[in-house]
Amino acid sequence: MDVGKDLVAASATPLVLAILAERESYGYAIIKRVGELSDGHLRWTDGMLYPVLHRLERNGLVASKWGAAETGRRRKYYRLTKAGRAQLEAERQRWQIVDQALHRIWMQASTA
Repeated sequence: MDVGKDLVAASATPLVLAILAERESYGYAIIKRVGELSDGHLRWTDGMLYPVLHRLERNGLVASKWGAAETGRRRKYYRLTKAGRAQLEAERQRWQIVDQALHRIWMQASTA
C-alpha cells in the first residue's frame, strides 16, 4: 500500500524524534527502524532523512557527534535533546488528536 508523500512528510518529525527517544542512532539505523516500525510500508531514503535530521539539529531538537562504527568507519550519531523530548510529547499529543478524530469519523461512517 502506498502511504503517500504528504503523510510520509507529516510523520517524519515525530517518527525521528520517537526513534531517537529510544536511544541515539545514525542515519542508516534510523531508516531501517522506520521500515521495521511500519512493517515495510514506509521506505525512507537518505535524501528524505538527512534534511529532517539537519532541520531538527538546527532547531535544537537533536544533537550530533561523530563516532566510530564497529567496522572503524566514522558515523554521525544523533541524540534527542531536552527540547527534542518536549517536542516529541507535543507531537504525540497532536497525532493522538488526529487519530481520535479519524477513528470517530470512520466509526460513524461505518454505521451510516
